[in-house]
Amino acid sequence: MEVTRTFDIVDQLVKKKYRDDALAVKRNGKWEKFSAAQYKEFVDNFSYGLLALGFEKGDKILTISNNRPEWNFVDAGMTQVGVVHVPVYPNQGPEEYEHILRHSDARILIVSSQEYFDRIKPFVERAPNIKKVYAFDEVAGASGWMEIIETGKANAEKYRTTLEEIKASIQPDDMMSIIYTSGSTGLSKGVMLSHRNFIANVKGSYPVLPLSQEEIFLSFLPLCHVFERMVNYLLQYRGCGIYYAESVDTIGENLREVKPHGFASVPRVIERLYDKLLLKGKELKGMKKNIYFWAVDLGLKYELNRANGAWYEMKRKIADKLIYSKWREALGGNIKVIVSGGAALQERLARVFNCAGIPLIEGYGLTETSPVIAVNYRDYPRMKFGTVGPILENVTVKIADDGEILVKGPSVMLGYYKDPERTREAIDDDGWFHTGDIGEVDENHFLKIVDRKKEIFKLSTGKYVAPQVVENKFKESQFIDQIMVVGQGEKYAAAIICPAFPFLHGWCFKHNIKFRDNVDLIKNPKVVERYQKEVERINQLLGRHRQIKKFELTCQEWSPETGELSPTLKLKRRYLKEKYKVKLDRLYGYTDESGDLIVRDEKEQKLSDSE
Repeated sequence: MEVTRTFDIVDQLVKKKYRDDALAVKRNGKWEKFSAAQYKEFVDNFSYGLLALGFEKGDKILTISNNRPEWNFVDAGMTQVGVVHVPVYPNQGPEEYEHILRHSDARILIVSSQEYFDRIKPFVERAPNIKKVYAFDEVAGASGWMEIIETGKANAEKYRTTLEEIKASIQPDDMMSIIYTSGSTGLSKGVMLSHRNFIANVKGSYPVLPLSQEEIFLSFLPLCHVFERMVNYLLQYRGCGIYYAESVDTIGENLREVKPHGFASVPRVIERLYDKLLLKGKELKGMKKNIYFWAVDLGLKYELNRANGAWYEMKRKIADKLIYSKWREALGGNIKVIVSGGAALQERLARVFNCAGIPLIEGYGLTETSPVIAVNYRDYPRMKFGTVGPILENVTVKIADDGEILVKGPSVMLGYYKDPERTREAIDDDGWFHTGDIGEVDENHFLKIVDRKKEIFKLSTGKYVAPQVVENKFKESQFIDQIMVVGQGEKYAAAIICPAFPFLHGWCFKHNIKFRDNVDLIKNPKVVERYQKEVERINQLLGRHRQIKKFELTCQEWSPETGELSPTLKLKRRYLKEKYKVKLDRLYGYTDESGDLIVRDEKEQKLSDSE
């Protein structure tokens, strides 16, 4: 059968009878599995239930849920009756919750747990369009989602023909979802996506994923994120089994249990995985430790297509037997591919993991492009380090005069919900979507991302700085968890550094440095001196105008919950600049240590002295 709408994937799963564990989740210590037939039964009953409750094409339903089979049941159940699914991140801030609840026009809300219900309840009470709240788990104050299923079962015969008629009437270009993108500034925009958008991206990405219908995938990125959602559809389209991890904290355990053949990730998770591997090496002694880090260094020098020569490949075989094989075992032993998206991946990570026989491929895209624009394949010559891979065959890219990446194709969004002005700003009269990213395309159609157009800044010396490039280089340090590089209109680049506190605490213990708390810790002269040394070391790897001349440390970790990061773990620069205004003013000599304003002439003198 031809798949042109997202819910067609479920019908295909049933027709081809791929497997008995189409979807699986671990609950109460056991993996609960759902066959394609069970999946389809839940989907249809949910659809019947919505029709019985009076839902019509174009109505909206908002969900806040962890990854679980039920997410898929309601997603397909909504879309096959023309109801628009609005999935929302569980870790949104209060202002965002209120905005999305009202702006989306959702009629009902479905949450997964008591925790999520309690978090959003105050805002639901102020959203008159939300008529009722349902929950997957048993939640005090919400109705059980099975009420809709039971209503559907009771009305199945009444609506069976109606459902088939509605499904037949739904066109590929009909809107099927609104995804709110947080961005780095302002309230989020509602991206309207159609069936065609997602299916075009599924089919365009199909050749990249080296998995067969006999294989399984571990899912832990939020399904409300466009990247994981498209991968979720792609896996079902391929007929793979999808196992949903219990939580981000149990990924390691779930990998060893499930032994999946792949998973999707954001760079931050991969960075932490790499840090854990380094930590294991540091716990070793003597020769074992030397061999371990010899293998790590070998991985950092890895080149594709055996470009390093026979002697390097021989050393790699030894490293594989002694070290890399144990890394693969820690990931379950069967990994054929890890797909990284959502942010820029450090090139060194791609080298190390691929050298170790753990294929790590990076892609690039936006919510507005459903999402993939380009992605590396698993093998040479369709993989190239330092790029996000070749552009998909059903996507057209051109580079504007100012370097911005422009995109055309069937995966480009319908527009922003209730915001025609911003839609016109994003999609020009010729149909090109303006990504806001600066990039380059080489002769082999590989795309390289330079930075966000709006984030590149110009120093007063006339030099341009792409902060993401600098930030990624500094985040290679085990001392640095996050960093924001600034300098618009100033004489030099500076940074706010969020330390990697677990690592820093260990370093302090080793060097007998006492501290009361993190506030006390970041003021310790020995700690500041160590960070100065680290900054100077990394600066040597950068061009002079990109080097960090001054920095300030923060006393708390950055997270989506505390507002410094978006739900996809990107820096929220506007928020950070407001939060750390005092530190930023101090970095550029606008204020002294006590926070008092410095007169302009004195400030300029300080800047001159610092150069």
